[in-house]
Amino acid sequence: MGFFGKIKSKLTGQTEAATEKFKNGLSKTRHSLSEKVNNLVKRYRKVDEDFFEELEDVLIESDVGVTTVMDLVEKLKDESRTRNIKDSEKLKEVIVEVLSDFLTKNGDETKLNVNAGGLTVILMVGVNGAGKTTTIGKLAHQLKNEGKSVLLAAADTFRAGAIDQLQVWGDRAGVDVIKHQEGSDPASVIFDAIQAAKSRKTDVLLCDTAGRLQNKVNLMKELEKIKRVIVRECPGAPQEVLLVLDATTGQNALNQAKLFRKASDVTGIVLTKLDGTAKGGIVLAIRHELDIPVKLVGLGEKINDLQTFDSDAFVYALFSDMFDSPDVQKSDENRD
Repeated sequence: MGFFGKIKSKLTGQTEAATEKFKNGLSKTRHSLSEKVNNLVKRYRKVDEDFFEELEDVLIESDVGVTTVMDLVEKLKDESRTRNIKDSEKLKEVIVEVLSDFLTKNGDETKLNVNAGGLTVILMVGVNGAGKTTTIGKLAHQLKNEGKSVLLAAADTFRAGAIDQLQVWGDRAGVDVIKHQEGSDPASVIFDAIQAAKSRKTDVLLCDTAGRLQNKVNLMKELEKIKRVIVRECPGAPQEVLLVLDATTGQNALNQAKLFRKASDVTGIVLTKLDGTAKGGIVLAIRHELDIPVKLVGLGEKINDLQTFDSDAFVYALFSDMFDSPDVQKSDENRD
């Protein structure tokens, strides 16, 4: 059984619905990436320098990122030499294996960190328009379904309509929102939300924040102030600082991640709108270049379309067309 077969076998033990969500949500990236890699393999029967050069182009077009692509292709060259692989068809398994290694280095845990003995505080950061407020609503719904009590803090007090938008999601998820008037001090909202969460013995407090990148200095100072309040009022918190990035922006998302990482000690990435883009390769670039685990992905607009990131499901969703089609299976049998 090849590497892809092992991934598929592992996934059979999981719920079919979760695997299908990844497959459906990544259909645009899969059709783009798989098709191009498959066509490349068909055109080059032998693995040579020209093959690797074209593979670089294919991966860069999928927004994997130049630095990550160069490292990936170098690793592929090493593996093909070590295993003495000269047939491009056989290299497909190695491509999947190396991509999977890049996603799972250091054995990162993609589950959210929680404070088992008390309040868990999750700080959500990211630019306006990335899907931060929507993600908070979906995550609140998910946590509530897991039996946890949840409270939301509306600390994005500057964007017009942000507080109302969070309230709509709070109502939809059936959780309360702690809020002040528009334009008030975000840190004071967080302070009040922590006090409310403590008095109600709430399990999880999800904190919305502003994302005004046009004024980077003020934004970063604001986030630092919020963090100081959280640390002071709730020692050991925040358990997570989740950076919400819009997958459709490709390399721009990577640049945002670099900026926010400097200011807020990001512990995990939430990648939204993966279902609306062919740029799903950005997951690899973020994971490899920033060394921050992707913890959650948005695979649709419904309230239950936020999924815990699963590297096996991700790799399977990207390359299932390359291995599961009847033609491929037949040619595999002939080679065996």
